[in-house]
Amino acid sequence: QVQLVESGGALVQPGGSLRLSCAASGIIFSIYSMAWYRQAPGQQRELVAIITKSGSTNYANSVKGRFAISRDNAKNTVYLEMNSLKPEDTAVYYCNSDAFRDWGRDVYWGQGTQVTVSS
Repeated sequence: QVQLVESGGALVQPGGSLRLSCAASGIIFSIYSMAWYRQAPGQQRELVAIITKSGSTNYANSVKGRFAISRDNAKNTVYLEMNSLKPEDTAVYYCNSDAFRDWGRDVYWGQGTQVTVSS
């Protein structure tokens, strides 16, 4: 059974920092690209950051220079370090894993963790 379990969401003041974690189980973690998406109320889910199995990263323009994604294959965990948080970063943040396997594309989602940026 595949599980992606996010943690670290919280209420934080503007300008503050948070670190989200996503612990994966039931997959060969090292062969999956891992990503963080977010969805604000009334908005579509959007890609925030992605890290490939080789460690290459890419970010949404809105978070470049403020957020950093990383992975620890030994712990089957992906992280999202978020700095200089803004109210517009408020959303539910979802962890995503994605890989092409012998049977096709294999995608999993976590249940989400709430991040609220407010004074």
